[in-house]
Amino acid sequence: MNFYIIIPAHNEADVISQTLTSLITQTLPAKQIVVVNDNSSDHTKHIVNTFVDKYPNVSLVNTISSDAHLPGSKIINAFYKGLEQLDDDYDIICKFDADLIFPKNYLEQLAIHFNTNAQLGMAAGFCYIKNNNQWILENLTRKDHIRGALKAYRKQCFLDIGKLKPSMGWDTVDELLAKYYGWELKTDETLQVKHLKPTGISYNKASKYMQGEAMYKMRYGLIITLISALKLAYKKKSLNLFADYMAGYFRGKRQNLEQLVTKEQGHYIRQLRWKGIKGKLK
Repeated sequence: MNFYIIIPAHNEADVISQTLTSLITQTLPAKQIVVVNDNSSDHTKHIVNTFVDKYPNVSLVNTISSDAHLPGSKIINAFYKGLEQLDDDYDIICKFDADLIFPKNYLEQLAIHFNTNAQLGMAAGFCYIKNNNQWILENLTRKDHIRGALKAYRKQCFLDIGKLKPSMGWDTVDELLAKYYGWELKTDETLQVKHLKPTGISYNKASKYMQGEAMYKMRYGLIITLISALKLAYKKKSLNLFADYMAGYFRGKRQNLEQLVTKEQGHYIRQLRWKGIKGKLK
């Protein structure tokens, strides 16, 4: 299987060498690895170039975007800068973060999953973070959700969902649309990926509102948004976040923000969410 990997990177000089090393030493090498250096002010560019000079499947794209922290749109816009450099000769397209250390058999095991199941549209391992010198499962990890840090899409699934949405919530709506189009998802708990920077560590107040706006744009509706916001705030151990998420939802509704999905897709998403909620209550 041909794996193409795109890695958006902004000021990742302290970690990106570990990420690239773990990828170029895979038992199943990626055909292409593109790092998109997005407005970095550190030595990210220099470090990536040392890999470009040594490995023909590694390339670098430099781009300049806003210095503002814009979860979702900034990283996906950088992803598209990398996608522009690639041809269509891929079986699996991956969007990986620049702060991950992958086990050596990561791509090989994903290939086995994709080859075994023709309906498998997305697959990934689990993220682990370091805590008191031990690697523990990151608390946002779930068996039914593929983390935004390590997305891998079968080509047709990637095309069916309209590729990736440059918005907060892109890493949820992609899964919902994949299911809408009949694709399956798989998480492999044996593939333990070290996540060097915990998710959300740099989120500011505005980006926390964006999470609620994303729930509006995914057409969750008020009740599902309430439940989802409460659950997410509980996981992050902050009731203040619940207020931020709901404020973002109502702000999105008030501003009539552009939706990420059609009405029909939104109806499917709400049914799917209710099914999941009822299943957990049972």
